[in-house]
Amino acid sequence: MVNTINFAKSMRYNPFHYIHSEKDILKLVNVLIANTNGDKKGGGDPFWEKSEILLYCALIGLIHFRAPEEERNMNSLMELINAMEIREDDESYRNPVDFMFEHLAEEDPQHFTVRQYAKFRLAAGKTAKSILISCGARLAVFDIKEVREMLAYDELELDLMGDRKTALLIITSDTDNTFDFLTAMICSQLFNILCTKADDVYNGRLPIHVRCLLDEFANVKIPNMERLISVFRSREISAALIIQAQSQLKGIYDKHADTITANCDSMLFLGGKEKGTLEELNKLLGRETIDTYNNSETKGNSPLLWQKLLQAG
Repeated sequence: MVNTINFAKSMRYNPFHYIHSEKDILKLVNVLIANTNGDKKGGGDPFWEKSEILLYCALIGLIHFRAPEEERNMNSLMELINAMEIREDDESYRNPVDFMFEHLAEEDPQHFTVRQYAKFRLAAGKTAKSILISCGARLAVFDIKEVREMLAYDELELDLMGDRKTALLIITSDTDNTFDFLTAMICSQLFNILCTKADDVYNGRLPIHVRCLLDEFANVKIPNMERLISVFRSREISAALIIQAQSQLKGIYDKHADTITANCDSMLFLGGKEKGTLEELNKLLGRETIDTYNNSETKGNSPLLWQKLLQAG
């Protein structure tokens, strides 16, 4: 069980435990970025976000490929960022992290992490410092002691789901979205692990059907969900997406919301007043007479009328 309300009652979750390649690094960074943007929508300068992605990929890759197993976690990522001092007035200054990447570059100049870090270091001192400040603000939640303890190692064993009967419960707050990114990270890694395992290990279908009941689904953003949900069924995975209104889904997934709902083979509507949802249901139902039944009875003293009614009966 994962409890993002009371971390003391939660099992430990380490996203680094499920990184096995450069692709997994990029997937983790994408889900982290997508769920820590706050209320910011499109239209801003993408430079800062893309620069952060370069740095996260470089540092997470360094940790994954070079750090001891017990140090492969988010806590090490925070320590590296804290050690990255940038001096605006001295472009030649090298911090401890710079030296780590220089040593790695001497061994393998084409290494994934070296290439990512080199692109980040193209930024001038003032710009690089601004990027670091942006990273620090985004990852401030990882400085909370309870969060650091929860992410220190892994107990969830997500990579064993689909092999045996397992129940994973995730408790999230219905009033605060601060830690919803943890749920998004778990779900994103789980879905990718299950699809990859089904293809590579079980010839396309998991031996144990995995049923996902995703209540308050619109509170998290899972990258590529519109593609994942379209292939779930063939891998022995099913997902029940529970939302309160269609507008919630469109607010998070934008143009992909229709694709996600289109890949759900059934819809259960329990009531609501949101105009967009009602209009969409009305279009789906269309105009059709399901059944009609009329009953009429005429009373009078005319014997001829009663005879006609009896004959008609």
